[in-house]
Formats: sequence, C-alpha cells, structure tokens
Amino acid sequence: MATGKVLLGILAGLAAGAAVGVLFAPEKGSETRKRLVQRGNGLARNARNSFNELTERGAEKMEDLKGSARNLTETSRSRQDDGKRDLKTT
Repeated sequence: MATGKVLLGILAGLAAGAAVGVLFAPEKGSETRKRLVQRGNGLARNARNSFNELTERGAEKMEDLKGSARNLTETSRSRQDDGKRDLKTT
C-alpha cells in the first residue's frame, strides 16, 4: 500500500509541476519547442564531437602502445640472441 501512495504522490507532483510550468511559461509553446530543439541539436553535436575526439585519442594511444610493444619485442629478441651467443661461446 505504501508504494501506491508514493507513486500517487509522484504523479500528483508531476501534474502540478506541469500545470505551473504552463501557467508561468515565458514564451509561446512553439518558441519553447524551437528553443528545445536547438539546444538538443547543440547537445547532440557536442556529444558527437566529444565522441570523435575520444576515439581519435584512443586510436593515437593504441598506436603508441603498438610502437612500445614492437620496441620491447625487438629489445627482448636482441637480448635473447645475445644470451644464446654468450652460451655458445662459453
């Protein structure tokens, strides 16, 4: 029963908020919708740009890691070859 009362309270609050919002809206509905669409488009553009920057930085980091791994592999192979030569000569 308590859950029903909480849900009813939330719905009543939402309805009251919507009614107050309509009564005190500073602009016409069409202007508000236009402004919301513009802001939504701006947010989507910003999100897209952030995602592109993030993937670009991730790709750069991946290339750096690949280069480091190659260098480490080459160094390890070189040391292994040196060790094999040392074993053969002793």
